[in-house]
This record gives sequence, structure tokens and C-alpha cells, in this order.
Amino acid sequence: MAHSKQALKRHRQSLKRRAHNRVIKSEIKTAVRKYRETVIKGEDAAKQLPKIDSRLDRAAKNGVIPQGRANRIKGRLRKFATAAGKTKTA
Repeated sequence: MAHSKQALKRHRQSLKRRAHNRVIKSEIKTAVRKYRETVIKGEDAAKQLPKIDSRLDRAAKNGVIPQGRANRIKGRLRKFATAAGKTKTA
């Protein structure tokens, strides 16, 4: 366990940031899962893509996930939609 006041504060901050980051990551995973389910059902999922892109870009900008991971997820979602032939990608 931390001994100095500074280390104790850093530990508190890291716990707080970890909890917040986990919420953001969970929201992204849920949005991606719902998008894939919508595409599989054959419904129009094109409206969901900009919202997912925005969440991914914000998470990457704030350091929750790396920018490369956000880009990779966005690319895979578009590839998935194109392969399913259900939506037109931007």
C-alpha cells in the first residue's frame, strides 16, 4: 500500500479513472453488439454508425482506448455491414 500522501492521492485518482473508463468501454461494447444484432436481423443500421463513431473517437481522444483500436473497430463494423449487404457505408 502507498505510504506518502501523494501516493495515496494517486491511488484514489487511479481508482476513480479506472471506474470511469470501464463505464465508457462497456458502453462502446454494448453499442457495437447492438449494431451487429441490428445488421444480422436485416434492419437498417446506418443511423447507428455515426453515434458509434462519435463514442469511439471521444474515448480515443480522452485516452480511454488507443486511437488505432478505435479506427480498427470502426473499420471492422463497416466491413461487417458490407459483408452482410444490409447498409451503405459512408
